[in-house]
Amino acid sequence: MNKTKRHEIFTRLREENPNPVTELEYSSAFELLIAVLLSAQATDVSVNKATRNLFPVANTPETMFALGVDGLKNYIKTIGLFNAKAENAIKTCQILIEKHNSEVPKTREELEALPGVGRKTANVVLNTAFRQIAMAVDTHIFRISNRTKIAPGKNVLEVEQKLLKFVPKEFLLDAHHWLILHGRYICTARKPKCDACIIEDLCEFKEKTST
Repeated sequence: MNKTKRHEIFTRLREENPNPVTELEYSSAFELLIAVLLSAQATDVSVNKATRNLFPVANTPETMFALGVDGLKNYIKTIGLFNAKAENAIKTCQILIEKHNSEVPKTREELEALPGVGRKTANVVLNTAFRQIAMAVDTHIFRISNRTKIAPGKNVLEVEQKLLKFVPKEFLLDAHHWLILHGRYICTARKPKCDACIIEDLCEFKEKTST
């Protein structure tokens, strides 16, 4: 895919949604960190349902740590893998309190050192909470990057690196959100809604569904 086509793709995505945001509900960097940690192999909808009850009670490292693992489980037991996530969240709270003055760190290395926080979670926090250029490649972004040929790659790291290289600079800060939303609602896995796609004429997907 050439530069002109990529620029037009993101121009259209920006025109349709000038200020894209995550669908996870949060009001602080800590809340976002916990929400993203909980969202692994779970939907944003299910995470939001849980955190609407959790965050009014515990929205700081201290108050969440005070719940303990079992206390936290009561709030997140409707989310997949809640046992492991509760353990990781409480350990993360302890580290934030002891090593980071209860603040969410702003570097990838420090974020990835937190229990349950991988590269994708770190990228979400860096990009969404701290507005740093970072590309969190989830299943949606991986699929779209390969299907459209915006940034094809064999694994998530390769796709991440290609997106950072090929997405025009003016779009880099918000590209992550545009691609996730497009993958979630239009360029879906099984039956992409090509007839409703604003970039359909620019897409290089070779197996487009017939109309």
